[in-house]
Amino acid sequence: MGMERMHEGASPERARLLLADDHVLVAQGLERLLLECFCSIETVRSGEAVVEAVERDAPDIVVADISMDGMSGVDAMRVLRERGFDTPFLFLTMHSDPELAAEAIQSGASGYVLKASAGDELVRAILEVLAGRTYVTPTLAARTIRAGAERAGAGLTSKQREILVRVAQGLRSKQIAYELGLSVRTVESHKYTIMQELGVHSTVELVRKAAQAGLIAIDTPH
Repeated sequence: MGMERMHEGASPERARLLLADDHVLVAQGLERLLLECFCSIETVRSGEAVVEAVERDAPDIVVADISMDGMSGVDAMRVLRERGFDTPFLFLTMHSDPELAAEAIQSGASGYVLKASAGDELVRAILEVLAGRTYVTPTLAARTIRAGAERAGAGLTSKQREILVRVAQGLRSKQIAYELGLSVRTVESHKYTIMQELGVHSTVELVRKAAQAGLIAIDTPH
C-alpha cells in the first residue's frame, strides 16, 4: 500500500510536497519560500491532517514540524508506517536536541532541519531526501549519530558487550566462543542481534558505530 516514489528522471521541482506546521505565519512563510523551487505544495496544520492527506493522495515528501497540537509529526509518521505508507518525512523544527533528532531518524525520518537554518538549506535537504538520501543539519549531524548509537547500545546485555569488545579487537567468532565459553553459533547469534540493535550491516560499520557511542574504545597509533 506504500506510495510510488517520484519516478526516476522526474524533475525535482515537479515533486508534490505536503507541508505541516500548526503556526499559520510560519507555514505561510515556508510555503512562499518553497514555491520558488517547487510548484505543488499542500499545507496542513496537524499530525492528524498529515495522516489523512497522505492516505488520501500520498505526496512525494512530507515536510513537517515535530511539535504540533494533538498528534506530533513523528507520531503521524509512525502511524503511516504502520499502515504501509513509505512516504519520506523531513522534519523542520526548532528543537536542536540531538536525542530528538536521533529518535526521529531511527523512527524512519529521512531528514531533520532546524528552523533557524531554513532557507537554502531546507531546499537542499528536500532535494537530498527526494534523491533517496538522508539529510541532517550539519551542526547537529555528528551529535545525532552519537545519540542514535547510544540509544541503540542501551539495549545490549553485558554478554553482548563482551562480544562486541572482542569483535572490535578483530577476533573471529571461533576465538570469541573459546574465550567466553560459548558455542560459535551462540556468538554468531549475539553478533547478529548487536548489529540489528545498532542498525548496521557489516562488522566495519558495527565497530565504527560502537566507538561513536562510547561502547568500545579504539586505540589510535601515537
